[in-house]
Amino acid sequence: MTTIAVTGHMDLTDESVPLVRGALDTLLVGYDPATLVGVSCIAKGSDSLFADAVLAVGGSLVVVIPSQDYRQAKVKPDHAETFDRLVEAADEVLVMPHETANRQAYEAANAVLLERADRLMAVWDGQPPSGKGGGTADVVSEARHAGVPVDVVWPDGASRRA
Repeated sequence: MTTIAVTGHMDLTDESVPLVRGALDTLLVGYDPATLVGVSCIAKGSDSLFADAVLAVGGSLVVVIPSQDYRQAKVKPDHAETFDRLVEAADEVLVMPHETANRQAYEAANAVLLERADRLMAVWDGQPPSGKGGGTADVVSEARHAGVPVDVVWPDGASRRA
């Protein structure tokens, strides 16, 4: 069993989406789909692209939802269909005990991702942590500190919305 978690930016530009998805596909195709497990919070952007890529290669999906109110409080209408489809496709859905989607809930969800992960795929532009906590750079730092191998995915031409 190979368990790969994801962290990444939510604010990818429209032009970056196919670039990132292609890079994820290239990395994931090297794993045996019968033993591949992807772990994702399925947020808009990188998390959902990764989840779709795992399913596309035949792997199984574990979804970690950061809080009990996450779907209604944080999932915007333009992402709701994808979010619901990925929850339905998941082999396991873990809803964190936090009632409210906030920084503590995200950090707890990230901790679960790293606890389960053999590797971390980070759709990350390489920028340092913002100082707020719970962001992509923070998760990469935590993974490296814990000895979890990190594959940084940031293809040429990828960018974030300003």
